[in-house]
Amino acid sequence: MGAVVHEVQRFIDLVPLNIPHAVNRDIHFQQYIHPKGTTIFPLLTPVLHDKKEFPKADQFDPQHFLDKNGKFKKSDHFMPFSAGKRSCAGEGLAKMEVFLFLTTILQNFTLKPVGDPNEIRIKPNYVGFSNVPPHYQLCFLPH
Repeated sequence: MGAVVHEVQRFIDLVPLNIPHAVNRDIHFQQYIHPKGTTIFPLLTPVLHDKKEFPKADQFDPQHFLDKNGKFKKSDHFMPFSAGKRSCAGEGLAKMEVFLFLTTILQNFTLKPVGDPNEIRIKPNYVGFSNVPPHYQLCFLPH
């Protein structure tokens, strides 16, 4: 279940243009120098969709977070809640809530699409500074 939750968060890339950060010392990055105090906006999309770390980066694939034995594996490239020391303070709570919400649904219901499952689009829509999952309808059938 952990691999599915991580892959959902990686795939949707909810806030690709992260909140602004400031460098705390002069930084040499490639051929540029960013002086202390420079405001930067970390881009999460290139990290969350890095094909070296996630071979099928443009596809939803929970295998990205499983090792060869099927056990959950962490990835330093998984950072949907921001980057650096100033990442989201509510990250732990958010992860726990998503896990509990999803497991409760899957334990108590069978999910079936209203229409043809092959017509469901799962790629997020780009809206402003965030990605929003597309709308579709599901039936929740009690077990």
